[in-house]
Amino acid sequence: MRGLLIGEKPGCDLGFTYENNPPYDGVVIGSLTLGQALCFANEQVLSALAEGKTVVCYTPGFPQAPKNRALSTALATSRRNMKNLGIVFTDGGQKRLITAQEARALKAAGRQPAPGAVLTPLAKEILES
Repeated sequence: MRGLLIGEKPGCDLGFTYENNPPYDGVVIGSLTLGQALCFANEQVLSALAEGKTVVCYTPGFPQAPKNRALSTALATSRRNMKNLGIVFTDGGQKRLITAQEARALKAAGRQPAPGAVLTPLAKEILES
């Protein structure tokens, strides 16, 4: 899949080849600064979400503030809000991310995703319909 990369490249393969310009199938947020995470409003990401494209945030690239309780709470709230928008958080571990495109192929073949797979919101909707 072709993905627009926001921030730094993730430390593992998330199944995307990174592009700088459209067209792309999804967006990968490789890293965010504290300010970007707290006031998340990236136009490219929001446009991709509005178009039903996959948006993935690489969890190790999301800032943390373990020594400041208030800031840590604000970051957790921001992360929760991003998830509510449809952004999928992943560390690139053993759980495989299933996109809408892959969900359509699975459904057409009469198959289900592997146990423990992470589904994008649209992929989940496709498999449930």
